[in-house]
Amino acid sequence: MNTSAPAAAQRMRIDKWLWAARFYKTRSLASEAIDGGHVRLNGTVIKPSRDVRPGDMLDITAANQTWTVRVQGLNEQRRPAPEARLLYEETPESAARREAEREARALAPTPGSDLRGRPTKKARRQMRGFNEGY
Repeated sequence: MNTSAPAAAQRMRIDKWLWAARFYKTRSLASEAIDGGHVRLNGTVIKPSRDVRPGDMLDITAANQTWTVRVQGLNEQRRPAPEARLLYEETPESAARREAEREARALAPTPGSDLRGRPTKKARRQMRGFNEGY
């Protein structure tokens, strides 16, 4: 973590920070997410070249999850996940929301789990009618 550097090094491009903090696999994916409006800095839509500083609040939507985090540190390199988690602190509300979403996904039935074997003649006709617009 970069904590004893001069003031110029106390900021970093947000796409690079998202990559280093392991929210996205590549910087180009992070840039696409930012351009798509999936990342907000202090509540505002931004561009990938925007600088992030310790103390900034980020709203990040990645992999069907929404994170609200406070930037704790900066790192120029992508490090292992335990070290990357030190770069941010998730808000308690965000952690509770993500946990509730995870439980809802676990309790939801798998689509098609009630289907057994081949469709009947009647079911095939219904599917064909649906697909062909009858």
